[in-house]
Amino acid sequence: MKAKILIIGLPLFIVQLVIVYFITANILISQGKTSVKENKTEAVSEKNDNQSEETEKSENENKDKKANDKSASNSVGNYLFTLDDVICNPAESNGKILVLTSLGFDMNDEQSKKIMEQKNVILKDIVISNISRKTVGELSNAVKRDSLKVQIINSIESKIPDVKIKDLYFSKFIIQ
Repeated sequence: MKAKILIIGLPLFIVQLVIVYFITANILISQGKTSVKENKTEAVSEKNDNQSEETEKSENENKDKKANDKSASNSVGNYLFTLDDVICNPAESNGKILVLTSLGFDMNDEQSKKIMEQKNVILKDIVISNISRKTVGELSNAVKRDSLKVQIINSIESKIPDVKIKDLYFSKFIIQ
């Protein structure tokens, strides 16, 4: 009799414990995410006001650069350099959220492309630094993602002045 209770009762008890654990964990996690999201939205709205002015200035400068560069060469995609599978954590994610991205740089000439190939590590650092400064909310917003492109281009061109980039494309952009 005791053997039957152990054989049947113990597995049922373990299954119940596992079910209660998952239900409780899901409830606690979902409540924690909502409070974190509320805090993030408040912080993001404050940061967005300050950064929008800076972004507009840098976008205008980049548009002027692009206009000059496009007049020099109108072809798109002749000199593409790709940077594949860059992984980083966005700001305020505490390491719980990952961003996986692959980028394509449309270069002005073959020389710029060769320089980019030689400076692969520096480029990854620049991309990771720029993405890590953005919150999940900013990275999810398409307009903010366009300003991220401008910031990445400006950062690369300031650190590697011999490189001229016409455009930047995200071939992969996953937030998980």
